[in-house]
Amino acid sequence: MKTDLSKFNNNWYKPGASVIKQIIWYYVNIFFFKSTIFPFKKLKILILRLFGATIGKNTVIKPGVNIKYPWKLTVGENSWIGENVWIDNLDHVEIGANCCISQGALLLCGNHNYSSQAFDLITQKIIISDGAWVGAKCVVVPGCIIGNHAVLTVGSVAVGALKPFGVYSGNKAVWVKQRTIN
Repeated sequence: MKTDLSKFNNNWYKPGASVIKQIIWYYVNIFFFKSTIFPFKKLKILILRLFGATIGKNTVIKPGVNIKYPWKLTVGENSWIGENVWIDNLDHVEIGANCCISQGALLLCGNHNYSSQAFDLITQKIIISDGAWVGAKCVVVPGCIIGNHAVLTVGSVAVGALKPFGVYSGNKAVWVKQRTIN
């Protein structure tokens, strides 16, 4: 049997908002978030909350951030989301307090079943626990849970569960050493 994309059907998937809300968000995302010329952090937070995101105090969202569905996003207090981060949250993304998601990181909640002839869509949530740091150009895959204060080093790919206070590196990221905070 071979892949037959004409059989692809993701009618089961529900984004969690009306079509009108999705269209409005599409343009708001382009002009206020993906744009690198709109630096007003407090207004960005207000807009995200208006679209259903839960955003903690003192959260920083840098220019160039792309968020698929804000109503499926939770960010804790004092967290930073760096330039050109893409939160492709087909499922819920939970970012804890005091987290850093560095430049160019990609949080992916969706994938496809490559064993299925129709290439079926699969979604799973992502949890990034308090104090965790996702380094620049990292990829966090569907279903990943990053433990408290864990570090994912630059360019790494997080799969599965990363234990608290672990430093992880590589593709697939593996435990390198224990993180100590002075």
